[in-house]
This record gives sequence, structure tokens and C-alpha cells, in this order.
Amino acid sequence: MKSISMRVYVVLALFVGNINFAQGTLKEYQKANAVDSLFKNKVFNSPKEFHWVNNTSFWYVNNAKNGNEFLLVDAKQEKQIPAFNQERLAASLSKILDKKIVSKQLPIDNLEFDKDFSTLVFTTDSLKISCDLKSYELSKIKGGYKKTQRRNAYWGDRFDEQSKREVKSPDLINVAFIKNYNLYIKNINTQLETQLSYDGSKGFYYSSYLEWSPDGKKIMAYKVRPGEEHKIYFVESSPKDQFQPKLQDRDYLKPGDQLPFKSPQLFDITSKKHLAIATALFQEQYELSNFDWKDDSSAFTFEFNQRGHQVYRVLEVNAADGKVKVIIDETSPTFVNYSGKKYRYNLRKANQIIWASERDGWNHLYLIDANTGKVKNQITKGNWPLREVIKVDEVNRQIYFTASGLDNNQDPYLLHYCRIDFDGKNFKRLTTEDGNHKVSFSPDYQFYVDQYSSVDKAPVTLLKNVANSKVNVKLQQADITDLLNAGWRAPEVFTAKGRDGKTDIWGIIVRPTTFDPNRIYPIIEYIYAGPQDSFVPKNFQPYYWSMTALAELGFIVVQIDGMGTSNRSKAFHDVCWKNLKDGGFPDRKLWMQAAAAKYPYMNIDKVGIHGTSAGGQNAGAALVFNSDFYDVAVSSCGCHDNRMDKMWWNEQWMGYPIGPEYEACSNTANAAQMGGNLMLILGELDDNVDPASTMQFANALIKANKNFELVTIPGMGHSAGGDYGERKRRDYFVQHLMGVTPPTWDKVYK
Repeated sequence: MKSISMRVYVVLALFVGNINFAQGTLKEYQKANAVDSLFKNKVFNSPKEFHWVNNTSFWYVNNAKNGNEFLLVDAKQEKQIPAFNQERLAASLSKILDKKIVSKQLPIDNLEFDKDFSTLVFTTDSLKISCDLKSYELSKIKGGYKKTQRRNAYWGDRFDEQSKREVKSPDLINVAFIKNYNLYIKNINTQLETQLSYDGSKGFYYSSYLEWSPDGKKIMAYKVRPGEEHKIYFVESSPKDQFQPKLQDRDYLKPGDQLPFKSPQLFDITSKKHLAIATALFQEQYELSNFDWKDDSSAFTFEFNQRGHQVYRVLEVNAADGKVKVIIDETSPTFVNYSGKKYRYNLRKANQIIWASERDGWNHLYLIDANTGKVKNQITKGNWPLREVIKVDEVNRQIYFTASGLDNNQDPYLLHYCRIDFDGKNFKRLTTEDGNHKVSFSPDYQFYVDQYSSVDKAPVTLLKNVANSKVNVKLQQADITDLLNAGWRAPEVFTAKGRDGKTDIWGIIVRPTTFDPNRIYPIIEYIYAGPQDSFVPKNFQPYYWSMTALAELGFIVVQIDGMGTSNRSKAFHDVCWKNLKDGGFPDRKLWMQAAAAKYPYMNIDKVGIHGTSAGGQNAGAALVFNSDFYDVAVSSCGCHDNRMDKMWWNEQWMGYPIGPEYEACSNTANAAQMGGNLMLILGELDDNVDPASTMQFANALIKANKNFELVTIPGMGHSAGGDYGERKRRDYFVQHLMGVTPPTWDKVYK
């Protein structure tokens, strides 16, 4: 039930003078439009990238207030100097390019120094140029510079199991290939073909994925029984190159679809012997992957991800007899987070494996005996999660990694860099300052650049020594004077207890530049509660596309990581299991109630929410399952029923086989209980989330006699709706949270 006392407070506040305060007016809209440009390029001395030339030297570009500075740092000598004379280079560039070049705005990229720093090679436009740093004479390098064109990959692309590829043996004697659904080899010198398998067929064929043993005497191949084909279709209503619409389709497997079955096979080249491999240990397949021969060709390993993601195994096949044994058997009563936390590193010489697991309730590393599968020791340990392995140093038997939650008095999502020995001893923190850290190591890992910030603290850039984590040089301290003078307000990091009364829930509060604590502000939550990560920003940034402009209209905008998202404990994460409708909403409500109790200008009786993709599903669920709290939602390209969305993402969290929980979590199936004001935004060419998911939700709402708005944008893919969607979103919140008629677009968007 919403707060009666808050309603009284609102009435009193209006009565004593705030009745004349207008929000959502033309003035606020104009500020919302301008705020991105207003805050742009007003943070100085905050370099982005650091380029190590050797073990002790690196260069970077510093965005100084008077223009870009190219700086060279000698980590051993603990000093930084100009990387070169920018005025002289600008003068030389002006001649060769036949146009005026400003020294603080050098249009150069892809810098490369030679080992004694006497020559600099760089690109500008389509030219590749060499510069003598003594004379500053420039010479064009023959061939110029060509940008590599990357094909926009589609997430649903799959390996072509029936390609015509040939795979050469390591000894370069034979090539292996597939013909007539079977495995053949051909002698490179004599061109003599030999058929190795005879059991392939159109319905159960050999794949073109082939792995030779290192000695060239054996081949691992696998047979494939194809799964079902599932395509989604959509109409491109307004193509640029023709008047009539186009029909498009994509491969798009959905939860419950039949997957291919892979059956590994082993072949001895000398004897032409075919060893069939028993499949009992990898029957219910989601995927077989990472086939890898041992260096001595005695066996190969592969990984088995069981359908439903509750079992994940590393299996080994003996090359002599084809027998299979389990090396690692990772299980969970909920899910093994293979898509976000799986890590495996083979220590070949030591015959050991470094393996990540949440078996003790937190994501940590373990040292595994690669022969027996037994845990030799747990490497990292504690009530905090390992986030990423940066480097495995086999010589010194050390691991560099990032972790969060190391400090009780800090935001548990802040990244810190650490090092530890393989045996779990000598744990060492390389970063301790309160902030979110990003580190660039020297090639030999003796020095590192540490840049840290938080949403309310500007970046600091330091040069440190790995041996003692000592600050050698303070390279840069960001200058935000101009940003503050432009009216920028730092977001506030806010925390409150979650549903269990114990766990801290973290988020941020964004206020308008015109903020007045004596006024009353509706609340808008920007949501993305996908279980694959955590999402509240942690780095310093002047502008958030999803929050800053909305706040300028006269709202308080918040973002929160509730239970069910990642990067905390396994128990925190497991809340999402077969329960995506939860979305952390019990925690979000308590968090906003706590914020409103502390700040009475936050109107807890007027709460909106918006999100995209999984956030679009969450925004829809706010009104379907939580309309006691949320009043208005704008949902963009949401997966409103998890049976309609892509298999890999949804089965990871909702499980397999499909059970009643899919319908229980469906916005579409439960549309009749929707309350409040809802806008659905959809790109007609969305090939990430099937557009039919939004249309089916709309259809269910229509049948339930629910009033809502549907905005379909021609030619648009997976997005929040672009500029048009943003305009519609702003107007919808202003209209339904403020009760104000928005100004006409011809006045707002000139």
C-alpha cells in the first residue's frame, strides 16, 4: 500500500507554494535536449588508454584543457615527458597533407615507436607515415593504411558442420575432410584418398570440425544428428533500396527446441581403426565444446554442458581404447553459470587445471589434478566473488585477477585487482583505493597503470609498482571544474536493506540540475535485471542516456541492482532461478521506500519505470505483477514470454525442460492483471528479441480490455527506440506521472 503520509506531504507542499512550480514544460524539455551537449567534453585529464612499448615504457594521450597531449612515461625512472614535439610534427603534417594542422589536435592514430624512440609510425586518414623524431621529416609508407572491414556478426550464427574445409595434419602428410557424410584423409604428396568412416549418413553425418592429435597419428571427429531448424520472420516495411517491403528471416532457436546431438569418434591413421566412444556421460547435450588433445597425444578432453545447465563436465577420452572418464563434474541444483563465470586454464606441464566454481557459495578458483579430477587446493577463498582472471603466470605459479566485495565499507561491486599463488597463499591486493579500478599492466607485469573512479568521484590515474603496490607517479587527476560550472550534479550512491532485512541493495540516485529539495519529484526507475551481470554504473561519467535527460524534465531517476542479478553470492544470484518475473522487485520497492523516507521530495506515490530488452520484460512485469507500486512503464523490445526468446539466454535462467514457471513468469500469459499506464516500443527488425513477443503481449492486453500504447518503429532493430522512442518515452512519463500535457514537438525539437 502506498504511503498516506506521503500524499499528505505532497498536498501540503503544493498548498504552501509549490503549486506554481511547473515540471515537464518547454523549458525543461529544452534543458533535457541540451544536457548531453552541455556536459560533453568538460572532463579533462582523464586518459582512456595506455600503450606499453616495452616493459618499462608506455605512451598515452591526455585530454588536457588546452588540447590533447601525447605523453611518454618511463616507469623505471618514474617520470613522464612529452612523447614528441607536437608543434614540429604538426608543421610537418601540414606540409604533407597540404592543410593546417593544430598541434593540440593532431589527427593521428595507431602510434608505434621503434625500440630507441627515434622513429614514430602512425596513420592519418588513409596514409601510413613514418616520422624521424630528430628531424621531423615525414615519409609515406608504401601501401598506405587500410581499415579492416568487419562483418556484423549475428548472434545466432552457427558453425557450418557440413563445410568443405580441409584440415592438415601437424606433420603435413595428410589432410582430413568430409565427403559423402564420412571422414576421409588424403596424402598431400600422392593425393591418395582413404575412407576412414562408413557410418555417416544424411541424418547422422560427420562434421567438418576435425582435430588431429599433435603427432598426426589420430583424428578426433564427431558425428552430428541435426536438431530442428527454427526461424523468425519479420517484414522490413520501408527498405531504402526499393518501394515494396522485404521479408527477412533469421535462425533463432527458442527454449524447448530440439538441439543437435554430437557423438565423438576416434580414428587411428596407421591401422585405419575406428573407435566409437560411449556417450553415456554426455547424453542430454546442450553443447560439446573445447576439444583439446594432450601434448603427448595420449588423450583428448572436451567439455559437456548438459541441457538445463545444472551439470557441466570436463571429460577425457583415452586415445588407446576410447574410454571416457570425468575429470571435473560441476553440478548445481539451480544453474551452473557457464555463460558468465566458467573459467578453465590447462597447466599442461604440471598436468593441472585452474577451474572456476561457485561450489562454496562464491565464485572462486580451484586447482584440479588433471589426471584424477581431485581438488588439490582452493586458490581464492572468502565471502567475495572472483570477477575475471587477467593472467596466469605459470613460471611463478601466480594468478592475476579482479574481484569485488573485498571491503565491508565499500560498494561490493567495485572492481579491485589482486594476485595470488596457485596454492592459495600470498594473496596480494594491487588496488585498495575506494573506487572502481581499471589496470593496464606492463608486459612483464612489473608495473601497472591504475585508474580508478566512482560515479561521484572523478578519475585518478596512477603508476604503480607490482612488487609493493607503491604509487610511483601520479599521472593525472581529472579536472571537472567546467563540468561543475555547467550545473552538473553527481549521482548519489544509495544503499538500503533488501527483502531479507540483511542484504544491502545498491543503486544510484540522479537529480536534475535544477534540483530544489522543497519541490516534489515523481520517481522513474531505469531497469535492467538480466541475471547475466550487474548493471548500476560504477565509473565516473557526466551523462547517462537512460537517466540524465529524464531527470531534467523534473524527475528523480534511479537505477538499482536487486537480488537475482550477478556479481554477488550464489544465493543472491539464485533468486532469478525459474523466477525471472521476480526481477528483484521486492528489493527495489524497499530501496525506493528507504530513499523516499530519507528524502521526502521523492514522491513514492508516483513511480515510473523503463527498460529495454530484458529490461523491457522487467518494465512490463512492473505493471503486470507489481502495479501496487509502479504507476507507469515504458517497455522497449521486451522478451515478454521467455518461451518466445532465444534459447541460450532463457534456458540458462528458466531451466529445461519447459515447465509451468515459464507461463507463471510471462507478461503475456498474465496480461489480464496489468494495472497502470503502459507504453510498448518495438523495432520491426529486431533480431535479438523476436518482435512477435511484444505483439503477442499487445494482443493479450487487447483481449483483456487493457488500455496501452504501442509504438512500432519502421526499419529499427533491437533498441530503446532511437530518437523517436526517446521522445515518446519522455512525453508518456510527463503526461502520466506529472499530469502535464507535453509541449508540441515542433517547439521542442526544432
